[in-house]
Amino acid sequence: MSLNRLRTLAAKDHLRDFGTLHAAPEDELGDGTIVLLGPDEPGFWTSISASPEFADGAPDPVDRWSTRVITALAHNIGGVPLFPFGKPARPFIGWALRSNECFVSPAMLLVHYEAGLFVSFRGAILLPERLDLPRRPANPCDTCATRPCLNACPPGALSKEGYDLPACHTFLDQKEGRECMSRGCA
Repeated sequence: MSLNRLRTLAAKDHLRDFGTLHAAPEDELGDGTIVLLGPDEPGFWTSISASPEFADGAPDPVDRWSTRVITALAHNIGGVPLFPFGKPARPFIGWALRSNECFVSPAMLLVHYEAGLFVSFRGAILLPERLDLPRRPANPCDTCATRPCLNACPPGALSKEGYDLPACHTFLDQKEGRECMSRGCA
């Protein structure tokens, strides 16, 4: 199994790998390589919102789509599907930080070297082989002079101390916060 073949197959469903790592004893998965999968935009949201899971009115359409698609992909390549939802709970944030592609931003959020703060995971596949891991890129935060993750939020809810949920919600409940509430985080 090559990582390039997995990438090609995942791309058909607008998924991409956001990190690879070797399974460790504490993962209780045996030996192999874990490939973290997340949305590949543009195209992911358009594709997933046209899926049968979105049309049937049942709860959790994104999780159900992820289960269907990633399970089929895993079985196609001889891997085991793993998910950040359901049981057993899987340590996706820990895996991301152990991987070769994710870091902690100055705002104490996960950041990917290409996707930035928009990194998220729909699942992972455990491959039975210990693949050679791609070289770890530089942390994008090390060369970011403007630090938008710390200064873009109008109420300053993101800081070196982390995410201030009460400050965010207080702002969203005011007239000044309507744009963030309706159009998304600044």
